[in-house]
Amino acid sequence: MSIPISIKELIDWSNGQEETNSELADWLNLLGFKEREGLAKFLSTPLVRDKSMARQILRSWSGRKLLDEISDLILMDEDSSGERVLDTLENLLNEKDEVTTFDLLSSLSVKAIHIDLDGWIEVANNWRSELNKQQKLISDLVSINELSVKREENNVLPFEIKETEYELIQLIVSHRNEPLNLEVWNPSFREKTRKNWVLLMPGLGGDRNHFNWLARSLSHNGWPVIVMDHPGSDSLALEALVKGRLPLPGAEVIPERLNDLESILKAKNSGKIDISQENVVLMGHSLGALTALLASGVKIDDQLENRCQKVLDNLSLTNLSSLLQCQLIDITLSDRKNMKNLSAVVGMNSFGSFLWQENLDNQINVPLFLTGGTFDLVTPSISEQLGLLLAVSSSPLSRVLLIEGASHFSPIRVEGQMNQSEGKDLFNLGESIVGYHPLSVQSLLAFEITSFLDKLEEKISIPSNTNLTKGGLKFHVLDRNIIEKLLLIQ
Repeated sequence: MSIPISIKELIDWSNGQEETNSELADWLNLLGFKEREGLAKFLSTPLVRDKSMARQILRSWSGRKLLDEISDLILMDEDSSGERVLDTLENLLNEKDEVTTFDLLSSLSVKAIHIDLDGWIEVANNWRSELNKQQKLISDLVSINELSVKREENNVLPFEIKETEYELIQLIVSHRNEPLNLEVWNPSFREKTRKNWVLLMPGLGGDRNHFNWLARSLSHNGWPVIVMDHPGSDSLALEALVKGRLPLPGAEVIPERLNDLESILKAKNSGKIDISQENVVLMGHSLGALTALLASGVKIDDQLENRCQKVLDNLSLTNLSSLLQCQLIDITLSDRKNMKNLSAVVGMNSFGSFLWQENLDNQINVPLFLTGGTFDLVTPSISEQLGLLLAVSSSPLSRVLLIEGASHFSPIRVEGQMNQSEGKDLFNLGESIVGYHPLSVQSLLAFEITSFLDKLEEKISIPSNTNLTKGGLKFHVLDRNIIEKLLLIQ
């Protein structure tokens, strides 16, 4: 079912003029505009506030893909290419600092827009279904409590660790024009001789200083740690986007990120970096976690394009990471064999559910420790941590740490955060979006990641339990058996 709406009548009706089409008010009421004032406000609200940034987003892969999919649901005189909207918007951005929906509709050389009601209903149902799954997950965890043996937890999180410094080095690499900046955290004491060292990678738009809290904690507990930056997809890249100088970075940065990782491993093995341990744990946040998984040698299966076509057709953006994953269809990744001396992968707010379906022939046999939060709207825990573990890990030591109230941005510490009694999130979005108290989440993450790495060296699994509490946070440590039961009753 498609609703044709004349652009002239739409504008006339919103301006209070008598509509020539008696059905227009009924259609607009169905779409949620019960009063003319509401529609007028909607049409006059700036669609684009910063034209430089808007241009770069529209020129990015993700921006164009979203425009293409929306164009399938809102047609311009039956034209679903999206090119007319993009060209008109580009022209308006050359003339105006701000562009409203009214400006765009008035400038389009079309008589009517056609709204695909069936398509929008399907999108709404998909969103509702995904959100219901996230809400149901917590109640399901309570209901399966009897399946696990609850362990006693100290209710106090560890104090902030102040000691242990790092060495900042610059590594010249052949694939970049500028050197890589690395922080090398070597433990200042050797109470325990650790078998592993850690390579830690930030996510898209992240910097190494966002994770000093974790590097310091791990180093304090005896593990050498290297924290790296990825030029082109760090905070400077996001700043360039905001200022309209560069497009929104996406999955096209992954090949260079993989080359960064391999260059560091080669430098370490050749003695350019002073770390004695042979075995490495790859650790990352968000896109850094995906980079770690790809570097391990696990292969993307051949059904990615089919899965992506379905999710993009439905605009099912309750999982925002799906855009990055689906962009990999157009990106060539070099074949990688299973990494030697890889002990484990630790992924904070990891993702990759579209890249790998559960397939015993396509799994890595190294332990995974994947962490997520129930407030994560970028990489939802059901698909992107629980489903991901089932798809890519056959190790009995693998676990998922699920923290209630934590968000995608909770692990990121920003300057000045320690001076706030409540802690601040990266974008100051507030608890309703970002989740509970980032500092408490970071302390819990440091404690649980340390526990996982400690047991890993003895090839012992950490206990799997639900409904644990520490420092006011409720969390769950889940193994494959519990995850399978959870997903079965979703």
